[in-house]
Formats: sequence, C-alpha cells, structure tokens
Amino acid sequence: MKNFFPLLFLTVSIFSQEKDTMLLKQKDTVVFRTDSIQKVIVELFSDDDLITIDSLLIDEKFNSPLIDTLAYVLNDKDITGNVKTAVTKPLLKERLSILNAKTPFNLAYNPALEKVINSYLLYRKKYYPALMARAKYYFPMFEQYLDQYDIPLEMKYLAIVESALRPRAKSRVGASGMWQFMYGTGKQFDLKVSSYVDERYNPVKATIAACKYLSQLFKIFGDWDLALAAYNSGPGNVTKAIKRSGGYKNYWNIRPYLPRETAGYVPAFYATMYIFEYADAHHIYAETPQFFNFQTDTVRVKRTVTFDQISEIIGVDETVLTFLNPEYKLNIIPFVKDRNYALQLPSNKMITFLDKEKQLYALADADDATREKPLPKYFEMDKRIRYKVKSGDYLGKIANKYGVRVSQIKKWNGLKTSNLKIGQRLYIYPRKI
Repeated sequence: MKNFFPLLFLTVSIFSQEKDTMLLKQKDTVVFRTDSIQKVIVELFSDDDLITIDSLLIDEKFNSPLIDTLAYVLNDKDITGNVKTAVTKPLLKERLSILNAKTPFNLAYNPALEKVINSYLLYRKKYYPALMARAKYYFPMFEQYLDQYDIPLEMKYLAIVESALRPRAKSRVGASGMWQFMYGTGKQFDLKVSSYVDERYNPVKATIAACKYLSQLFKIFGDWDLALAAYNSGPGNVTKAIKRSGGYKNYWNIRPYLPRETAGYVPAFYATMYIFEYADAHHIYAETPQFFNFQTDTVRVKRTVTFDQISEIIGVDETVLTFLNPEYKLNIIPFVKDRNYALQLPSNKMITFLDKEKQLYALADADDATREKPLPKYFEMDKRIRYKVKSGDYLGKIANKYGVRVSQIKKWNGLKTSNLKIGQRLYIYPRKI
C-alpha cells in the first residue's frame, strides 16, 4: 500500500478531462464516482488494497457528523474480486434459517447477502463495539415504540444502517437524525423544526415518526422487505420496480429494478441484523456504554438556558448534555409558551438540578443583563406608522395626538416648513397611540 497515493493521483490525471468524473476529497481519502475510473482502480490495486480504500472512506464517514444516508452501507456490487470467508456457507445458511424463522423478514441465503456479511465481518468489525454500546442506550427505547406500533422489533437495526445511531447525523441532501428524515417528510409526521430545535434529532419523537411511516409503508405493500426498500427510496420507486419486474413482490426479484442505493440497502440491513444477533459467535463485544436509558430523567425548564450555564451550575459536562439532548441545535433550550421543552439529565443529577434551579436561572438573568441593550432612540424604529393628512390637520395637532414633537415629525419626513397638504403621507414614531 505504500504506492497507493501516487498511483491514485496518476489515475486522476488520466481521467481529469472526462466530463462525468466527480472527485470528492475528505482529508486523506479520495473517492471516485466514475465507472471508467473504477475499472482502472480495480486493475491497479489488489483486492486487499481496495478494501483498505473502502476502510479509509468508511472510517472518515463513520466518525463524521455529516454523513450520506448510506455511509454505513456497502453495496455488494461494489465488492470487487473474491471476498474472504469469515463465516462458512453451510454455517451462514443455518444461522440465516434460524433468524428467518424468528422474524417476518425474508432472510433466506443468497450469494449477494453472503458477500455483504463476509465483507462487514472482515473489514468493518472494528466499528461494532462502539455501535453496540450506543445500541444498549437506544434499542430499549426503539423496541418500546416498535412494539406499540406492531412493527417487528428487528426494525431497530434500520437506524444503524441509516445513521450508525448518531442523533445529529445529517446527509448532504438534508436528511437528518437517526432515522434520516427529510424536512418535508418530518413535517408530515409532526417533527417540528425551528431555529433552536430540530425534532428530527430527538430520538423519541423521530422513532415515533419512523414507526408511523413504516406502518404506512407496510399497509401499502404488505411486506416488510418492501417497506424497508420504500423507506429508503420512496414507495413510488418500489411500485415502479414491481411493475418492471412483471409483478413480482419478493424483494430479491424486484431488486434489479430498484435504484442502486436501495439495491444495497436491504442486504445491509440483513447483514447488520445477522452480526448483532451472532456477535458473540464472531467474538464481537460491546464497549461499555456511557449511560443506559433508564439512568436518565427529564425536567421542564422555566426560562431559556444554555448548555454551558447548566454545565456550570449543575456540574454536567456539555458533551453529556449534547448526547442526552441532541434536538437543541444551538445548545440552547428555549422557553416557548405551550411548547414545554424538556432537559434530559443523568438521574443522579436531578436532585442537584432541583436544588440549584433558582441559581441556574439567576445566572441566565445575569448573562442576559451583560448583553448590549438597544438605545432608547432606536426603539421608535419598531413603531413607525404612516399617517395620512386629513382636512383640518396641522403639525401641532398631529404631534399632540401621538405624543411627539413637531420638530421630530419634520425631521422624520424631511420637512423644511410646517405646511401640509390633504392626503400627504407622514412617517411617525408614536409614543402614544
């Protein structure tokens, strides 16, 4: 691999004139999205080198808050050459059969799924301990709402495929949160977005929205595999794929007619499910999670407060506050009438919050008091009215009516004399109305 980058840049120069070449650079990772370039790369590098390139890319995306929806997905069509075996075919068939019996998904063995599972186990194994730690926090909450909406509990793995369980994940096209809702779809399912708050980042509200959406998709297609595909590409694309396939409704039969992303989406979901269910068998163990969901509690705030103010008074690190309260985009919890925004804290800090709540609000008041205030003379700019001169009006009468001086009216309107005309328009900044 020591000759990796010189050869890669040689490839760039060869194809720099091609109009369909798109070069995307992220730190030391270079990604090409041109079929002709991909062919040359395949010829230049061994299978192990290609996997290393993939590993560099995924490592960059996995640790970035700005991700593509499929940052964690490896399309089996992208796996070049022969993938080494992490689990033998007979054993994989046996395990998939066991999983298939326990779920309403179609987990039958096929070579495409085998390629994805082996590739994940061999080249992405290092990501699973951190993922499993996050899962220990989020999965119990997911399962509660999946059960409530009669959705298979295994659907919790969808959030891994979508966002690697990062609440503030955001794709380059604007899909946001662990369940990757676009603005319009989120609004459809009552996920509100404001300057301060994005409820697509709220794990509970976004999970409820995802359950509602998945329930709708299942009613349309009557099949959870197709509901998964539609969650990614939209029900329209799945309907078109069914028609183009000649009416087939098994995911694997319509897969060639789906968008390329979606073709890799469901296998990635299956591969993730398999690895989580058989993690111990592959010697994959979760890191210790920072929190479990039952170790947290919520409280309503009575005024606008910032994370740094909470951290100073309550003694909770801002990174913890951000983890527990990801929906607050600016790390500010606003106080808005009838919205009841809540603060989530570690349970062992709740008594401290209640004891020091007044102290917290006093700090917020003090911080507000140090901010520059608008000068009184500029307040009048917010109250301007446009007055139409009527018969019998004169400047003194108008000035008296609005509690201002004649000289002010003349200044505001650039008047050199006190003469007025009926119908003339005057700008006035009243002190009384």
